[in-house]
Amino acid sequence: MDKKREAIIEGAIKRFIHYGIQKTTMNEIAEDLSVTKPSLYYYYPDKSSLVEGVIEKVFSDYFEALQKDLYADIPLEERFAIFIDIRFKFFQKYYMLHLSGVTPDVSLNSDTLKATFMAMKKKNVKIYADILNRAIDNGEIAEVELEKTAELYLESMMGITSLCIMHGNKELFPSKKEMKIILEKQHSLSRIFVKGLK
Repeated sequence: MDKKREAIIEGAIKRFIHYGIQKTTMNEIAEDLSVTKPSLYYYYPDKSSLVEGVIEKVFSDYFEALQKDLYADIPLEERFAIFIDIRFKFFQKYYMLHLSGVTPDVSLNSDTLKATFMAMKKKNVKIYADILNRAIDNGEIAEVELEKTAELYLESMMGITSLCIMHGNKELFPSKKEMKIILEKQHSLSRIFVKGLK
């Protein structure tokens, strides 16, 4: 990614985190970065393509964090606990992006955007499936359908997050207490999930 494109993505992320994607305009991003609108539109012809760039950047950083010690010899329960903490940090940092793949903003519901989001989700499932496969090879857990189990695990983690957020206002940042509850519940469910796989 060239420096100009990177600067635009970083600027967009800052504004999106602060104001949310829907309330941010391309003009505001151009003003923040002191670039002309034609220059911004040269790199990102519309808001949808800019959001796609942001999603790719956030997930790229997330996958990089996950893969940091991916091949270290760590038991499955501990590995999942580390991943919960990584995912949680990203959730806290990028909460205002509401990267759920669905948004009422019509300009952000493009097929390309949905395809990008699905590709990222698929890559995430693959990482977890590979970890489960290694745990089977090590004799830590019984044989399972890798992709299905990985997807079920990830969806159960997301479910806890969604339920906790639904109790508050989705647009407001969850309180520290709510955040702590989300994290504790994810760790508890993860331990139960891993025990069930043995």
